[in-house]
Amino acid sequence: MKKSFKKATFLSALAIVVPAMSMAQDKVEASVGADLVSGYIWRGQDLGGVSIQPTLSVSYKGFSLSAWGTAGIEKEDTKEIDLTLGYTTGGFSISVTDYWFNGGPGYFHYGSHNTNHTFEAQIGYDFGPLALNWYTNFAGTDGVNNERDRAYSSYISATVPFTLAGLEWTAEIGATPWATDFYNYSEDPVCNGSNGFAVCDISLGATKEIKITDSFSIPAFAKVTVNPRTEGAYFVFGLSF
Repeated sequence: MKKSFKKATFLSALAIVVPAMSMAQDKVEASVGADLVSGYIWRGQDLGGVSIQPTLSVSYKGFSLSAWGTAGIEKEDTKEIDLTLGYTTGGFSISVTDYWFNGGPGYFHYGSHNTNHTFEAQIGYDFGPLALNWYTNFAGTDGVNNERDRAYSSYISATVPFTLAGLEWTAEIGATPWATDFYNYSEDPVCNGSNGFAVCDISLGATKEIKITDSFSIPAFAKVTVNPRTEGAYFVFGLSF
């Protein structure tokens, strides 16, 4: 993984925080869409400016395959493609995601020391009022720990949805459980990566339908995020199509 998250992008938020999976059904279902966002903030990290983020997914009986990407409007912004294969039953979910970004080896390079792919496994459970998820990198480009060994970089999150004043809200807190420089990269040598357990994402977001005509509306969302580890603060607005 590139040492500077200012130059590399990952997940998207939708695809990385909650895997794109549908409840079990008896027929194949598919969806396509895109978000226009004022900034690309992922797990408490600033990964880009104004971006278009398309998504495509197919699901059947709890299994799903989804593709998500991001491309910034600036020429130098990194482009990203993520593929997620997942399964959900009831509140339980499990998935594997392949993240890839340009700016290094081409897409079909998978060598252990010659790739821009990162492979991540996820497991989680949605209790309704609370959703818990654990994510761990298991192959591809990854960070290192304090001993400069492969970190198996991990991220854990707790998400609480609620309704208030006519809006749908989501509160989230995320953390890295052990040392890695994959998350929370900074030019500051005193605060470069996570030296151990570190809370790195505290966020609050809300969504609202913006009515365009009597029969057409566009979902809009806003999200405030702070990262206690890097002392970063972000406010993002987006539209979904």
